Amino acid sequence: MNGFSTEEDSHDGPPAPPFYGQTCCLIEDGERCGRSAGNASFSKRIQKSISQKKLKLDIDKSSVRNKRKRKTSDDGGESPDHDVEVPEVDLFQLQVNTLRRYKRHYKLQTRPGLNKAQLAEVGQLLF
Repeated sequence: MNGFSTEEDSHDGPPAPPFYGQTCCLIEDGERCGRSAGNASFSKRIQKSISQKKLKLDIDKSSVRNKRKRKTSDDGGESPDHDVEVPEVDLFQLQVNTLRRYKRHYKLQTRPGLNKAQLAEVGQLLF
């Protein structure tokens, strides 16, 4: 033994301990791979190249994460914007110059020279 592991040595003993509890999800000839999981993904493109090389690799369906489905308007699911409750804001509590900056930021069309109450009313129209 010279300190280097050979191919025979690596197959004799038990598989290496998994990295943070994650093991490889591939199955070869009916046996699950004992190696720790890497960062590669087993995509359809890789699956196609494996089938062309006639390798007997398959993926363990029980250990693979499912893709998260996107919510669309067809699903009847609400968008995340509707899930969050918007707090009611009392714009009458703000200072006049803050209301003017608010009006300028949101490009609200108003006549010049509005007082605090009128600016607050215009701002409430956004809600």
